[in-house]
Amino acid sequence: MTASRAPLPTSPIDALLSAADDALRAVSGSSRPLRPTPTRGGGTDAEAPRLSESERRLSGALMRVNHVGEVCAQALYSAQALSTRNPVLRRNFEQAAREETDHLAWTQQRLRELGDRPSLLNPLWYAGAFGIGLVAGRAGDAVSLGFMAETERQVEEHLAGHLTRLPEQDSASRAIVRQMKDDEAEHAAAAQRAGGAALPAPIRWAMRAAAKVMTTAAHRI
Repeated sequence: MTASRAPLPTSPIDALLSAADDALRAVSGSSRPLRPTPTRGGGTDAEAPRLSESERRLSGALMRVNHVGEVCAQALYSAQALSTRNPVLRRNFEQAAREETDHLAWTQQRLRELGDRPSLLNPLWYAGAFGIGLVAGRAGDAVSLGFMAETERQVEEHLAGHLTRLPEQDSASRAIVRQMKDDEAEHAAAAQRAGGAALPAPIRWAMRAAAKVMTTAAHRI
């Protein structure tokens, strides 16, 4: 049986408790996917060639970076859901977070399979992303949706880059990243359709710079 999130909070205290529970799940690695891992069911894992030590380390570093991205996604959506007063939009953020939980669990599982670990700085990444999500949410629903759309577009580009860097024979990691990339593109499009405002260029540049710092640090730590 897969774990599911609690019902939509009905009071500020409920909302805060739910946000705290989300944070603990994301940082502790206890999230469970609602969908099966893309590599499961077809026998590709068992048939995949063994990775060399250098390939294993590269795949582990890249999947650690992807896992950090999903930790941040949980924080962003939790904060944005907490900030909005629009119940429909709150449900949309909650739904996006549930779908991103699959990515979080998939990357965590793949790290274990590669004999690697998540980033030691995950609590810091979560706290920082949660703060950014609160700021975006307080700026208004159109800005919050625009921030979501731009974030997902940048993540999609980042994942496309990882597909060029992952070892060709690492079919397990590549299948996960491809599915994540498809999901992020859909999330970006959905946020745009829901009324997301285009963000000013300086904000988009700042988001890219912050992501660069995070990915560089997460690659090693």
